[in-house]
Amino acid sequence: MSLTSHEIAQIDLANDSGKQPVAFVHGLWLLSSSWDRWRRFFGDAGYATIAPGWPDDPATVAEAREHPEVFAHKMVQAVTDHYVEALGKLRTKPAVIGHSFGGLIAQKIAGEGGSVATVAIDPAPGRGVLPLPVSALKAGSPVLGNPANARRSVTLTLEEFKYGWANNIDDDEAKALYEDYHVAASGVPIFQAAAANLNPFSETKVRYKAEKRGPMLIISGEMDHTVPHAISHAAYKKHLKNTSVTEFAEIRNRGHSLTIDSGWGEVAQTALDFIERFAPARP
Repeated sequence: MSLTSHEIAQIDLANDSGKQPVAFVHGLWLLSSSWDRWRRFFGDAGYATIAPGWPDDPATVAEAREHPEVFAHKMVQAVTDHYVEALGKLRTKPAVIGHSFGGLIAQKIAGEGGSVATVAIDPAPGRGVLPLPVSALKAGSPVLGNPANARRSVTLTLEEFKYGWANNIDDDEAKALYEDYHVAASGVPIFQAAAANLNPFSETKVRYKAEKRGPMLIISGEMDHTVPHAISHAAYKKHLKNTSVTEFAEIRNRGHSLTIDSGWGEVAQTALDFIERFAPARP
């Protein structure tokens, strides 16, 4: 079993509550604690929530900064398997919300029938998503610029974080987000995504047409440099091949930090409105 005692405790609380569970999946350069405000928001709406980390994630941002090397070598499928293990221990199938690479993983979970409804926010591109805007290349360059980063953990500089994540907010808020949330990340998932359309066996493959996928909402930040509109909307168009409900929402003037910056509540409300339609909270 790869789950931590903290993750097991969250699952047990969700099961004991008898409420509809919602699971949150974070992406690169964040920890599961980045979802804390979302968990309270959904809890207030009557849901039980869990937010597992990626395998071997440190417990805190401070610990993560002391040991950035622990993030290296984490690949997309191993992380997906970790979440599938966690979600499989819930007595009720959860709704799943993911951001960035967490949004890609959320789509993979949905494709395996693991979620009752799914929200993918600025999702990293899966195999078959073809657009590659210049801003996405620039945002990925701190990793992709050195092939050795596929075997390393990578920490963004503040300026790199401002471009890829915080381009739509002022410098003071960008610096605060960087200090409060940013941690190192595994380089290899970005290489996996970059090479996905050349590799038919890519771990970024999503089962877009899966019969048990369930309702899907793709949320895009209008100003996102890391996952621009073209990438999010291309994922949406791939999902339109599914017979289940598929919807797209664009949040105006928002960048890749939209789940953690001062406007997070608007994004959370958009996700909650969708989930309430298909997986209502239990009394």
